[in-house]
Amino acid sequence: MTDHVLVINAGSSSLKYSLIDAKSGTAAASGLVERIGEDESRHVHHGPDGDAETTRPIADHEDALRGALDAFESHGPSLDGLELAAVGHRVVHGGSLFGAPALIDDKLIAAVTDLVPLAPLHNPANLEGIEVARRLFPDLPQVAVFDTAFHQTLPEHAYTYAVPLAWRDEHGVRRYGFHGTSHAFVSAEAARLLGREPAEVNVIVLHLGNGCSVSAVRGGQSVETSMGLTPLEGLVMGTRSGDLDPAVPAYLERELGLTATEVDKQLNSASGLKGLAGANDFREVTRRRDAGDPGAVLAFDVYCHRIRKYVGAYYAVLGTVDAIVFTAGVGEHSAVVRAAALSGLEQLGITVDDDLNSSSSTDARRISPDGSRVAVLVVPTNEEWQIAREALAVVRT
Repeated sequence: MTDHVLVINAGSSSLKYSLIDAKSGTAAASGLVERIGEDESRHVHHGPDGDAETTRPIADHEDALRGALDAFESHGPSLDGLELAAVGHRVVHGGSLFGAPALIDDKLIAAVTDLVPLAPLHNPANLEGIEVARRLFPDLPQVAVFDTAFHQTLPEHAYTYAVPLAWRDEHGVRRYGFHGTSHAFVSAEAARLLGREPAEVNVIVLHLGNGCSVSAVRGGQSVETSMGLTPLEGLVMGTRSGDLDPAVPAYLERELGLTATEVDKQLNSASGLKGLAGANDFREVTRRRDAGDPGAVLAFDVYCHRIRKYVGAYYAVLGTVDAIVFTAGVGEHSAVVRAAALSGLEQLGITVDDDLNSSSSTDARRISPDGSRVAVLVVPTNEEWQIAREALAVVRT
């Protein structure tokens, strides 16, 4: 048996897949099927000989995964004879039940189904991907890797909301956190970049993409994170508001007649950078800011202010910090955000070297001056590799 794992991330109308060597992190192939259920679905397969794209009606996730298997056969690498070690599935919400990846069986599926109220947009799609893969790979072990699992090490005082006991005990209202596979991967890579073991360092990880979250990681374990019961809490994001006075929905109900569901939809899909600047793509926000657009200037300032506030708070939580780590699309590629977000924190030992920060390198690297008390790092995330190696660890134990 090889160390190859087929990683599947099933969304409501999409399916992403990667064939990963779990030991080296090499992706032999990957692909994306979009607009599942529509008349013109799109499938792009990135294989050893380049990209292959097709457009056709794709009825459902099973049709999508069968198309992916056909692409492996037609464009490589062929899965026949490869002896896959496992299929690893991204599952968004594991609640308080799953603090580690787990072998998929009927009991796990029932448990994840029970958690659907906590992630109604994500867990059903994840479950559909699992069911399809179990049918198409009946003899392969299937492993669920949960976005929330890495944050199950939060102490009780960090994950508990000050709300009625019945909400907490009977309905699971607490902080769960998300982006766990990214925070796990990046915090470990940051320790490696520092030449130390994860258990020896304290890091603050800033995952800045269309969705954004920050975590405080002490000795390899998450002890605080910005996302909460849902991915809405915390930093300003592409279309999500982040932190908000909890009285806002009641106020909007009184003033505008909006229901809680309508407010929730607006806070998730029409707020954040989109609500402030009219665009959720940070590259477009930056372009408009550079052109002097007031909404984009404000959006940039609000975005960076929120990051800086969390860095200061998590510095206090950890007591000592060895590194601040930027990752994901904005974190890896926006030098102006990295500089602005950490500006004014020099008294905490946090500084950014302008030349190092402006480098076009895509490698993991240090962007703080030599001798800085706190290292500032850029570490590309690789959630697929993290899922693959967690899945392999489950089937090899």
